[in-house]
Parts: sequence; C-alpha cells; structure tokens
Amino acid sequence: AVGALSDSKDFVEDLLKGKTVDLSFQGIDHFKNEVGFVKLAENDHTAILTKIAETMKKIFQEKGILAGDERAFKPHLTFMKLSKSAQLRKQVKRIDSSLYEDFKSHYFGDEILHRLDLCSMLKKKQPNGYYYCESSIVFGEKHAAEPDDAELVSLSKRLVENAVLKAVQQYLEETQNKTRQTDGSPVKTKEAESSSKNESDNDNS
Repeated sequence: AVGALSDSKDFVEDLLKGKTVDLSFQGIDHFKNEVGFVKLAENDHTAILTKIAETMKKIFQEKGILAGDERAFKPHLTFMKLSKSAQLRKQVKRIDSSLYEDFKSHYFGDEILHRLDLCSMLKKKQPNGYYYCESSIVFGEKHAAEPDDAELVSLSKRLVENAVLKAVQQYLEETQNKTRQTDGSPVKTKEAESSSKNESDNDNS
C-alpha cells in the first residue's frame, strides 16, 4: 500500500498539471444517522478530486490491493460519530439531526489539497487524535502562513509561559501595593515575600 501511494504521486501531479485543488465545504449530511459530516460542495475542483481517487484506486488494484470495495467515492469532513463501544451504543443509538439543524446549509470554508495520507484505522491513533499515518505524499509547497505541528506546540508553550509570567508579575504588584497602603512603606512583609516565593515555586513546578 505504501508503494502504491508512492507510485501514484507522479500520476496525480501529471493530472494536476501544477494547478491547486481548492475544496469548498458547505452543508451537513449523515451516514445512517451514525456519522455526521460536512459536505464537499460540487465544483470543478471536486471533479479533479474524484479523478485523483479513481487514478489511485486503479494503481492500488494493479498491486493487488482492493481499495474502497465497490462503494461510491464520498469525500467528507467528519465532525461527529457514534462510539464503537457496545455499552455506549445501547445508550445512544443514533445522532439526532436536530443537533445540527441550524448548520444544514452553513458554509464552513475552503481547504487547499496539499497532502494525501495513507492511514491505518487499526493501529493506535496519534496523540493529536489523528489516525496512525503509514505514509504521505505532498503536492507543491505548504503555505508559508500555515504552521506545522511543531510550530503550534512551540507557540502554545510560549503563550502559556507568558501568561504565567504576567500573572506572577501582577500578583507581585498587587502585593506591593497592598503593603504600601498598610504601612506606607515600599518594603514587602514576610508574609507577602513568602506568598510570592510559593507562587514562583509553583510556577516552576
């Protein structure tokens, strides 16, 4: 399967001829009231996506891998689905369509196709919740404005660190102000110093 995916890259790039595939997502539908998903709006770009799927299916089949059985190609964005747990299935047997009634025709935005992943639905999922990825093929360059996972983790760490630092500074300022109001002296009391130290120790932890 990894080999088939790798072989398909040249065929797909030849099909795209340097063009981008801009996919537009609008409206909501479901599979047997068990999976809720955002629909792909029909346009020239979805026709290209269907051609890509057909090309890849043929390459997989030539390597002896049955792809998709004979089910129709139905690209979608899943946002809700029932658990596989038999115990939970007894409690919730279907997704009530009234939950997403207000978004039945909602426009959710566009996404440019830049990567295809070969995922395993049997192996343990990644920490971010995404399926285990066996292999990927990338088309063109990823947008400069689009951060990767490492950048997002680094950014979130910096945001947390800045927030903690700001909170500590604010606490120290309030403690100093309270001390001045009490005795008119800018010197902190032992209690304030102890509290500040504990706060700093907790932050370091």
